[in-house]
Amino acid sequence: MKSIVHDESGSADVLRLTERPVPEPGPGEVRIRVVVSAVNPTDWKSRSGGMGAASGTEMVPNQDGSGVIDAVGDGVGGLAVGDRVWVTLAAYQRPDSGTAQEYTVVPVERVFVLPDGAGFALGAAVGIPAITAHRALTVAEDGPTRLGPGALDGRVVLVAGGAGAVGNAAIQLARWSGATVIATVSSDAKGALATSAGAHHVVTYGGSANVAAAVRAIVPDGVDLVVEVAAGANAATNAAVLKPRGVVAIYANNGDHPFDLDVRQHMVLNARLQFVLLYTLPSRQLRTAGDDINAAIVAGAYRVGDDAGLPLHDFALDRTADAHRAVEDGATGKVIITVADD
Repeated sequence: MKSIVHDESGSADVLRLTERPVPEPGPGEVRIRVVVSAVNPTDWKSRSGGMGAASGTEMVPNQDGSGVIDAVGDGVGGLAVGDRVWVTLAAYQRPDSGTAQEYTVVPVERVFVLPDGAGFALGAAVGIPAITAHRALTVAEDGPTRLGPGALDGRVVLVAGGAGAVGNAAIQLARWSGATVIATVSSDAKGALATSAGAHHVVTYGGSANVAAAVRAIVPDGVDLVVEVAAGANAATNAAVLKPRGVVAIYANNGDHPFDLDVRQHMVLNARLQFVLLYTLPSRQLRTAGDDINAAIVAGAYRVGDDAGLPLHDFALDRTADAHRAVEDGATGKVIITVADD
C-alpha cells in the first residue's frame, strides 16, 4: 500500500511516499481503507518535533480521517466490514497508524460510524476539531455534559478565532445546542465565515478595536463560556466579559503570548479556567462526543465547505507535504487529502 512516512523530525520536506505492507488488525482493532485524511496543526507540530523528536522508525502522519472498514479483529462489536466510518487520534501512541496512507489499523474506541448521507470529506474534517469543541462546550460546572437541541439554551458562548477549524466546530455545535454565539475574528472575510458557520454576532479585533466593549455592547450581562484559542493574548478580554462563575475553556495559545492573569479579578468572578487536550481524555468521553457530533451531522447542523464557513483545500496523497505546509502557513478552512476514490 502507499504510505506517507518520515523517520526524522523537521520541515515538511521530511515526508516521503513509500510502499508498506497492508497491516492486519489485532484484537479490538479494525482496519480502514482510508478515503480522506485530514491535517490538523497537531500533525505538523508532531512532524516538526514540537511534540518530541522522531524515534528513527517510520512514522505515518495525520490523526483524523475517514474511510471504509475492510477487516475486523477478534472481539470487535458494533462495527463490521463495509461500514463507512470516521476516525480520530489514529496515530496517538501508534506511530505507523496515521491516516496519510491507503490502509490503517486503529482501536475500535477511536472509530465512529459515518452517518448516511455524510461525505467522506466531512467525516475526515470532524475528528480533533469537533471533539475539542465538544469538550470545551461541556466543561462548565453547572453546564451540560452532552450537546443537542436545548442543551445550551439561555447561555452565551464566545468563540475566539471563529474562522478556525475548532472555532467553526464550536460555533456550529453551540448554535445547534441553543446558545447565543459571538465569534471574534481578525478580518471581515473571516467574519463572513463565522457568520456562515452560524455565529449570531461577530466582533473583529485588531488596531484600536476594544473587543471587550464590543462584546459587552452585545451582551451587557457578559458571557457564560469562552472557547479560547489564544489564552495569553485574550486573557484580559476574557476576564472583562465573563459572567460570575463563567468558564474559559483553553485549547491553544496561538501567538505564544505569556499567559498572565489578574488573580483577584478571576477570584471575584469565581471563574473556571479549563484546559482542553484530547489525548488524555478517557475513551468514554471521546465516545460521548462522537455520538453527539454524529447527531448534529444527522440533523444537518454540522457541515463543511464554503457555505458552512469552513472552505476545503484538497490535496492528493503524493502532495501530503504541500498539505502540511498549507496548515503550517495558516490556511483558512480545512486541509484534507484525498487518498482514494470513495
